Amino acid sequence: MTQPAIQIPTDVRERIITAAANLFEQAGRQTMPTVDAVRRTARVDMNAASAVMKEWRRAQTAQATPVAVTVPEAVQQASSAAVATIWQQAQGLANESLRNAQAAWETERGELDAMRQELAEAFERQLGDLEAASAALAAEKDAAEKQAQELAAVRQELAAAQEQAHTAAARAQEIERRAGELRRELDRAHQDADQVRAERDKALQQAATSADLVEALRTELAAANSRASEIERRAGELRADLERANQATDHARAALAEQQKTAQSLAGQLDQVRAELAKVQAKAEASDEAHQEQRKLVAAEAHRQAERLTAVQAERDQARKEAAQAREAAARLSGQIAALQEQTAALLARVTAPAAEAKPALRKKPATD
Repeated sequence: MTQPAIQIPTDVRERIITAAANLFEQAGRQTMPTVDAVRRTARVDMNAASAVMKEWRRAQTAQATPVAVTVPEAVQQASSAAVATIWQQAQGLANESLRNAQAAWETERGELDAMRQELAEAFERQLGDLEAASAALAAEKDAAEKQAQELAAVRQELAAAQEQAHTAAARAQEIERRAGELRRELDRAHQDADQVRAERDKALQQAATSADLVEALRTELAAANSRASEIERRAGELRADLERANQATDHARAALAEQQKTAQSLAGQLDQVRAELAKVQAKAEASDEAHQEQRKLVAAEAHRQAERLTAVQAERDQARKEAAQAREAAARLSGQIAALQEQTAALLARVTAPAAEAKPALRKKPATD
């Protein structure tokens, strides 16, 4: 059963014949062009190229001329000598034609074998290219899935870093509120110190005008000492609050340092993700244009993650700035407390000195009488 002939369009057949003729001329009409070379030049499929090239090669091969096998009746009626001579010449021509036909058949069979080998090699090359493309596509899919997993992990870590940044900001606000309370306590302490200073001045004036007011001065001095003790107690409380504020500041600083390490780690991971993403994009652009949309989505996601990381770093810097302000406020409170202690000590020294001078003057009065 014969196979149906392949229907080849006229323009395709002409392109194949033109490409074969050009390649044959370029080879100096010494070697027939290969089917794969003609297919690539004419840009047609392998089946059409094979069918047309088979016809073209047959057209290029000399055809055998058929000869008569038996002596015709007219020749037998001629003379015997002429018939024998003519018959010998006819046999020679027939044998020569047969040899030419056999040589042409051998040449065509060799060409067919070469064409079959070329078709097999072209098929193997195309199969290898297809397998390589499939393997590259599978590798790119695996890389894309891996990148998606890494992006999800980075997204979770960024969410955790944002939560830590919010916690640090809340701690910084609490420290600022406590520093405000400490400033108000210090203002009240200054007011009490001013009141004690006014009472001390009043007591000194009363001691200078009359020695009889020494006992009242002692009473006032005792009250001043009591108030000084109260001030000292409040100063101790302020110191304790300051110590707690310092501890809170240390905790905030540790949290900020941990957050900074996390942000640096995230930045490093994000750089790795960007590098891997660039590699995946380069491979995807070289292998298949169908992944353009997916690469755009991955690049956009990486860009969004970079913007989120920048926002987290800005929040970290803001929290660090607020912690530094809290430390400065605590340092100012510590200096004010130290100044208040010095003022209290000076106040006690000034109050004690007039009292010591007033006691001998009071004892000399009975001796003079």
